Amino acid sequence: MFVNYLATRVGHLHAATAVLALASLALVTGCQREGEELQAEIRPVRVMTIESRDSNGALSLTGTVQAQAEINLSFRIDGRMIMRTVDIGDSVKAGQLIARLDQQDEERGLQAARAQLAAARAQLLEARNNYGRMRELVAQDAVSRATYDQAEALLGTADAQVKAVKAQVDLAKNRLSYTRLLSDVAGVVTARGPEAGEVVGAGRMVVQVARDGARDAVFGVPAQIKDSAQSNSEITVFLTSDPQVTAVGKVREISPRADPVTGTFAVRIGLLNPPPAMRLGSTVTGRLKLSVASGIEVPASALTRAGGKPAVWVVDAQALTVSLRTIEVRGQDTAKVQVGAGLNPGDVVVTAGVQALRPGQKVRLLEASKS
Repeated sequence: MFVNYLATRVGHLHAATAVLALASLALVTGCQREGEELQAEIRPVRVMTIESRDSNGALSLTGTVQAQAEINLSFRIDGRMIMRTVDIGDSVKAGQLIARLDQQDEERGLQAARAQLAAARAQLLEARNNYGRMRELVAQDAVSRATYDQAEALLGTADAQVKAVKAQVDLAKNRLSYTRLLSDVAGVVTARGPEAGEVVGAGRMVVQVARDGARDAVFGVPAQIKDSAQSNSEITVFLTSDPQVTAVGKVREISPRADPVTGTFAVRIGLLNPPPAMRLGSTVTGRLKLSVASGIEVPASALTRAGGKPAVWVVDAQALTVSLRTIEVRGQDTAKVQVGAGLNPGDVVVTAGVQALRPGQKVRLLEASKS
């Protein structure tokens, strides 16, 4: 019995060992197969070979049409605005009434100044008459010289008082006229400030007017190419919605300060005789000439990100594997990217299929073209 029991236990141990061995063998075999499959995975990609070449020195940009001069119209005095006659988009003429303040306080101030002027003139008339009498009497030695001098001094004081009150009347008239806001220029209203019923302070913008006449096409350019824009270079801009509508312009101004939101620098192109269709606010496209002699360009589809920076996948020609390389972008549009640094002539860059790659990935080249 005991011998049979031992034989049975030994048999069970051998069976368990065999099962474990088979499971380990299956696990190892599965891992080997998975590793072989990962090693054998080859991604087909389209590529291009980088060549440094002469650049056309131009960058396609999208911007808007703006007036060369925009003027903020505001009241010169404080008060409660009771009406505004224009709104955004309205055309205004020079001298046109834009808005008006409540005039009651200024009218009362003018009435008070006029009353003071009347009183001062009465005092001046009295002083003038008294002086005339004193002049005759002093000639007859009827009054003392001191009395005459006093009458002369009172006449001078009364005359000065009249002049001072006249100035106050003129000031009150001006303040009354300042309750009416008139446009200084002809143009189009592009922005508005307070509404009727609000109390406005002196100098607060009531409406903004884009002056008629000269217009600019304004583009935002990256910092990398701001200094490459050629001043006074002639370019052609066209309506984005209708490329047949074109105008010639020259670089008039390059802003030295970046926009706090977009980080780009404003380049203003003065348009020469723009067509009527290029209205204020229209979206336009232009080719901005740059002072560069050569450069490297890759399709926009080749661009990806690595650590928050622009990068491309570069192919190792010997091992046919890919690796990420960060680059410096000098400029870009919807079709291509201008590379300032990070790529060299002869580098093979992936142009399609970049989202499916990983570092060390083996690839199969579908196309190898020149940049």
